[in-house]
Amino acid sequence: MAGLQSGAPTPVNIVAHGQSRVLEVAFSDGATFRIPFELMRIYSPSAEVQGHGPGQEVLQTGKREVELVGLQPVGNYAVQPTFSDGHDSGIYSWDLLYELGAREAQLWAEYEARLAAAGVDRDAPMPEKGGHACGSH
Repeated sequence: MAGLQSGAPTPVNIVAHGQSRVLEVAFSDGATFRIPFELMRIYSPSAEVQGHGPGQEVLQTGKREVELVGLQPVGNYAVQPTFSDGHDSGIYSWDLLYELGAREAQLWAEYEARLAAAGVDRDAPMPEKGGHACGSH
């Protein structure tokens, strides 16, 4: 999902709403999205969530109440959020934020299908991390 398309819309305003747990992003093409922190967290582009290749994704659970505790710019192309569960390794390009906003309903449906297929509840705690030594965690 991540990437940076030439000529793609760029943010003109970004506001984190702590109480409603959404990141409001207004783009240069006039689109405005209110992206839930939970959606951002479960679709983090980090290797910790996406794995190192197809089929290595780690299903995220227990993120409904996650909060955004920091948001740092990364050059002129992305932001790097820090979430209340300690996750801070995902870099969200403008393209990814736009996609999360534009495809929110579809992404939620895909997430719910993955939860059902795994027989896991959205609010289940994440299992303990194993001994993975790639350095991306």
